[in-house]
Amino acid sequence: MSIEVNGGVHAEEPRPGQCLRSYLRERGWFGVKKGCDTGDCGACTVHVDGEPVHSCLYPAFRAEGRSITTIEGLAGPDGEPHPVQQRFLDAQGFQCGFCTAGFVMTTAKLDGDQLADLPRAFKGNLCRCTGYRSIEDAVRGRCNIEEAAAGETVGRSLPAPAGPRIVTGTARFTFDVDVPGLLHLKLLRSPHAHARIVAIDASAALRVPGVQAVLTHEDAPDRLFSTGLHEHATDDPADTRVLDDTVRYVGQRVAAVVADSEAAAEEGRRLIEVAYEVLPAVLDPEEAMRPGAPVVHAKDGAVAGIARPEDNVVAEAHVEEGDLEAGFAAADVVYEGTFRTQRVQHAALETHGAVAWLDDAGRLVVRSSTQTPFLARRALARLFDLPHDGVRVVAGRVGGGFGGKQEMLVEDIVALAVLRLRRPVKLEYTRAEQFHGATTRHPFTVAVKAGARGDGTLTALELRIVSDTGAYGNHGPGVMFHSIGESLAVYRARSKKVDAYAVYTHALPSGAFRGYGLGQVMFAVESALDELAVRLGLDPLDLRAVNVIGPEEPLHDGDEDDLYVASYGLDRCLEVLRAAQDEPGGTPAPDGWLVGEGTALAMIATSPPRGHFADVRAALLPDGSYRLAVGTAEFGNGTTTVHRQIAAAELGTTVERISVRQSDTDLVPHDTGAYGSTGVMIAGKATLRACRGLADLLVDFAAARVGVARAACRLTEEGVAHPGGLLTLKELHAAARAMGQDLAAAGHFDGTPRSVAFNAHWFRIAVDPGTGELRVLRSVHAADAGRVMNPAQCRGQIEGGVAQALGAALYEEVRLDAGGAVETDSFRAYRVPQYADTPRTEVHFVDTLDPIGPLGAKSMSESPFNPVAPALANALRDATGVRFTALPLTRDRVWLALREAGVVE
Repeated sequence: MSIEVNGGVHAEEPRPGQCLRSYLRERGWFGVKKGCDTGDCGACTVHVDGEPVHSCLYPAFRAEGRSITTIEGLAGPDGEPHPVQQRFLDAQGFQCGFCTAGFVMTTAKLDGDQLADLPRAFKGNLCRCTGYRSIEDAVRGRCNIEEAAAGETVGRSLPAPAGPRIVTGTARFTFDVDVPGLLHLKLLRSPHAHARIVAIDASAALRVPGVQAVLTHEDAPDRLFSTGLHEHATDDPADTRVLDDTVRYVGQRVAAVVADSEAAAEEGRRLIEVAYEVLPAVLDPEEAMRPGAPVVHAKDGAVAGIARPEDNVVAEAHVEEGDLEAGFAAADVVYEGTFRTQRVQHAALETHGAVAWLDDAGRLVVRSSTQTPFLARRALARLFDLPHDGVRVVAGRVGGGFGGKQEMLVEDIVALAVLRLRRPVKLEYTRAEQFHGATTRHPFTVAVKAGARGDGTLTALELRIVSDTGAYGNHGPGVMFHSIGESLAVYRARSKKVDAYAVYTHALPSGAFRGYGLGQVMFAVESALDELAVRLGLDPLDLRAVNVIGPEEPLHDGDEDDLYVASYGLDRCLEVLRAAQDEPGGTPAPDGWLVGEGTALAMIATSPPRGHFADVRAALLPDGSYRLAVGTAEFGNGTTTVHRQIAAAELGTTVERISVRQSDTDLVPHDTGAYGSTGVMIAGKATLRACRGLADLLVDFAAARVGVARAACRLTEEGVAHPGGLLTLKELHAAARAMGQDLAAAGHFDGTPRSVAFNAHWFRIAVDPGTGELRVLRSVHAADAGRVMNPAQCRGQIEGGVAQALGAALYEEVRLDAGGAVETDSFRAYRVPQYADTPRTEVHFVDTLDPIGPLGAKSMSESPFNPVAPALANALRDATGVRFTALPLTRDRVWLALREAGVVE
């Protein structure tokens, strides 16, 4: 048979049952992505005889005699971009880029009627990053990028350097590599929430042709670690084994099958027989803390870092300031309520995965979809008793993260297989495994009591917080401690009290997620403030303005005394929202629907506490260009773009002359990781210092060469100008090389001191009382990001954060059955926002200049998520008179609550 792909012919016959997606990828067409394998995300879209199809659903044998076009074949005969590819470039219609090929391929075949109805046209394509606005701009031919003169790059919407590769499908993500002799790993997972493994019989599995090994707890190191990755490894309890003889949640690894093919590995997995001793389980965190509850982790002290293992309390915090009883006694109004937030999946389109091998020197090399390559290297070296330089971790372009890839969920088991078999091994999660075997946002229960005087001044604020960390404590303490930080510090109150608990259960583990606990507590606090405003007859914005922290006010004592209100734009954020509520605009409400408005605000530290380290090296190259070596990973957060802008500004050149090498532990210096909004704030500060050092070095070297005072020399785009003329950059490099001098400089930043960023959101919504449907009529977001380095890119981060938060507020929920098994394990069962679901948010920046951040910048990648849910719930309260205290705000829940409250009959 023959299949024509991008003008060439492939004669290899597909395997029985093989889909077109895997057939194409096996032949090197890596622009065709795997996002779901169920036809839900569109990342695998190709053209078959000119018609777009989801290649994961299209049997490969049906392509015989047909013409297939992938994203790589869309360009013109001379390599010029297809007009649609160019429009996506001009609009910067991507972030991580994993979904982009699918959108480009779909857009390239839209006709006039389809272009007029994009919500329908894009019903088969998902994007988790952008919020879809930039994708719409690409389709409509709008341009979001601009040019910049040499040295004038900061504050401009300059394009991402990977853009041309993303829109042509040549950007290389984790598995976009051809590794000879590759073995495939599949995991057998536990059907029980809590059980002891009595015996494992792998004999039938080992008889399957192609199966090379079955690994169990007897093959794994008897060493505890945490899957959560932090600069300080002791931040999380060491409570996890690569493979354990006790399972603590449905979906936990039991055994790994390694085979020549995925099919053989899956067949081997099916034939493994496991005998379990089923043990009592607890799935509710309140029950888990009660006397007599099943203990998730033993009390024998083997596990380090657990506060009270016998009570299933991983960590706890108890803080009290002022006289709480007197504070409530002084209040004219007191509100009490209990709020609950749900499990949410990160739903990055690139699932977790890694491929690893041994290099010629016998070193372990791991290519992984990780936000933290250096921490993963350290963890692997410790786990397998390898020397630090005996492990190399490489992150290609990462297809979305949102905190979920600040975990070691796959690298350890892949490394075990490689070290055991001495052959390359690959593990790539299916979409179902992403739900069963990855992490979620922590579910929270927050009881809040708030009191205020008649003028709105807060007198007392009391919270009891219970966070469900699931079966393992990865990120449990950090999320709990962070949740009670800026969410409360943003408001003044004479008396505050917090009791917070991170609790083990026999449920799917929780982990790092955008906002890192703040959003869950803000949902309760911001809702309570609105209730006080209603009872006092005040505008909710006025009540907030009376109570918010002011510029240069102290924030924290003790361990977080390095956190400051170093720059302040919160007052102007509130002004933006006030202007929005005072002016008409947005979509009109349908007849008979209830209309309401709501607001909420958020404050967040611009980087994590207790140190987050970045080292950057800037060097002059022989051709007169510059190179940055940066450890931070790129997954649509845009740090690569901003680092080039910072470097170009400091070196007096253009971004085109700055190349960036990153995310390879062999080739670049240490970076703690791309999480906690640190890509600009910390790695960017290190880039700034490295480039300033290099600029000084170039001027000093040139001055010495021509024998003039340093003050008489200045760095230009072409080289160093001096009284006698110009030493070009090429000449400088050649002269330095002849003298044995390295024209390079290093920059370091340890993440302290830290500043805060502010966000505020406002909604006007309509609610259908007959069905409970909620529709956003207008969405406005105000952000204090300091000096905005790249407006188009920063706006995209905000729009994406708002879209993700809307999904979490309205319908996203990882549901567990009575036994603890995940029920929502596909994009059809777990709904993420589609193009049709996502309103266009108006983004307003309030300019400040932060003295801590690089060139005045602050972070803005995760903070937009936090105020969205409370603002939406407050708008719903305004429209209906009903206070909703649990997320998500699904249609059925809204309708039932309105019926119970008598709003509808």
